[in-house]
Amino acid sequence: MAKGRDTASRILLQNRPQGSLDEFKITGVIMKYKAFWLNDSDELEVIDQTLLPHEKKIHLIRTPEEAADSIKKMIVRGAGTIGSVAAFGIYLSAKSHSGDYESVLKDSDMIRKARPTAVNLEWAVNRMMQSLEGLSGNDLIKKARSESIAISDEDVKRTEEIGRLGCGIIKDIMKKKNINKINVLTHCNAGWLGIADSGTALAPVYEAKKQGIDIHVWVDETRPRNQGALTSFELSENGVSHTYIADNAGGHLMQRGEVDLVLVGADRVTGNGDTANKIGTYLKAAAAKDNDVPFYVLIPVSTFDFKMKTGFEIPIEERNEDEVLFVQGLDENNEIHKLRIPPVTTHAKNPAFDVTPARLITGIITEEGVVDADEKSISEKFKYPAGSQ
Repeated sequence: MAKGRDTASRILLQNRPQGSLDEFKITGVIMKYKAFWLNDSDELEVIDQTLLPHEKKIHLIRTPEEAADSIKKMIVRGAGTIGSVAAFGIYLSAKSHSGDYESVLKDSDMIRKARPTAVNLEWAVNRMMQSLEGLSGNDLIKKARSESIAISDEDVKRTEEIGRLGCGIIKDIMKKKNINKINVLTHCNAGWLGIADSGTALAPVYEAKKQGIDIHVWVDETRPRNQGALTSFELSENGVSHTYIADNAGGHLMQRGEVDLVLVGADRVTGNGDTANKIGTYLKAAAAKDNDVPFYVLIPVSTFDFKMKTGFEIPIEERNEDEVLFVQGLDENNEIHKLRIPPVTTHAKNPAFDVTPARLITGIITEEGVVDADEKSISEKFKYPAGSQ
């Protein structure tokens, strides 16, 4: 085991998906399926996801400001990872302010506002601050540390259960269709980079691989930031058969019967089952519905926002147009370059997410079970009165 991880973090690393590579090197650090960890100085280290898949580098986070900045700039991304990094940002704030609650409270507001769409960010910050109420000094610092680790520890268990339940659905579909190989389509990246430690949408894929199921994944490129390349990176590390496709190819493949199942994650799901996920998810859901392809959303329960009645109340993040106008990649000499695509006079619009209406969703897979995407089913499953959000 490499330096730079506390005992609780080791527990997380040991729960990586079976069948994956045991380790890979990132700038001299031996790393297992974990996107962030505390180092020997009790500072946060994360994989810089803006550089993947072509460059593997560790980014150091020492202050709450740096934690918020890493979320805002998408150095870390994925609803679960954002929540965990936010929690550790509160811990870094507690240390920097010697356990002064009011100072940490101010920093919590800054971290909470780093990105608007993913509810796990707000959820994690709120949980951290509630756990720190009435504490000060070393007691507050110790609690901030243990609570931030607990959030990640719990995510590991959640993703394991999501993987188990999702794999059950994979096997059911294969039995129903009488097929020996299953083709899954996914959008964006919802694997171990996005939530500790197996991910959400990819957790059933890893579990299926572990169980010896012949599985192939169609990987949407997921413009404009090409998070599909992160999914390809993960699947390559885990030895999962996959093919990278243009975003607009998914509907064509569904029409031809080459997709058996669509699995996606989410950044926020409202009480009626509407789902906000990476831009382009709605089009995949519409195509899946038209072609009778099961479409599942996989999330931890913390991604539900029961206060919102419909998905159209969800704030949709509008990001810098340069993410659309420019692309980054390797040239024939294996050198990384950033290139502009349209004419220099052209501007772009860049909504980061869209909303998939509940009527297009076959089901929502959580660590607490599979639920239909409608208000009655969700309210009964998670014990809150329908219509009371």
